[in-house]
Order: sequence, then structure tokens, then C-alpha cells
Amino acid sequence: MSNLQKLCLVYFVALMIAASLNYIPGLTDQDGLAFGIFALDIYDDALHVASALWALIAGLLSHRAARSFLILFGLAYLGDGVFGFFTGYGYLDLGIFTNPSAGPELSLPRLFANLPHLALGGVAAWAGLRDRRHTA
Repeated sequence: MSNLQKLCLVYFVALMIAASLNYIPGLTDQDGLAFGIFALDIYDDALHVASALWALIAGLLSHRAARSFLILFGLAYLGDGVFGFFTGYGYLDLGIFTNPSAGPELSLPRLFANLPHLALGGVAAWAGLRDRRHTA
């Protein structure tokens, strides 16, 4: 199993944890905000579970599948995090279609709300794109 395949399995676990945040007592406040920072709804949970299953399948399938997952997932999540940082909502959970734009805001809460997608996406894209073992 290659390092990229192992990384996909780590992403599977991380994304399943993200999907379960709303269901762990004490992690959400009275307003439904996870860690008091961001709200997760059924669309977010579905996105995280689908992404986790994609990561699992890619990780178990092959190095090439893992690399493809990391690049595609990484760019999608990184873009979603950047978009969310500047508008308040992302596109992967359809938030831009169900909420009016909150406009750009340079604040710590906005950064922390989008940091998971920025970090997960950035690391995944970096790992997939820097891979020296390009398989044809």
C-alpha cells in the first residue's frame, strides 16, 4: 500500500469524524454550532460521508485512484474553503444556493469556520500533485 493510499484512509477517518460531529453530545452549543464556530446540516453530513467513502474506495483500490482522489478532492475542498472564506458559504454543500452571500469578512470566526476545508483540501491537493510516482 502506497503512502497516498494510506493518506486516503486517514481522510476516510477524518471525514467520518466530521460527519459525526452533530451526533456527539457536547460538541455543539445551544445554537447548533459545532465547537461554537460553524453549523453542520444534513447536506454537510452527506457531503462528508460521500467524500469519506470516495477516500476509502480510492485508498483500497490503487495508488493511481488514491492520487486522483487527493487531487480532485483537494482542489474541490480547497476551493470551497476559499469561497466560504470570502462569501460565508461554500458550494459543496449547496450553501451558496440556499443562503444570501454574507460578503467578505476578515475575522477569526470566518477563518476557523473554513479552516477545515482549507487544510484538508490544501494537504490533499499538495500530496497528490507532488507525488513522484506518477502512474500512467
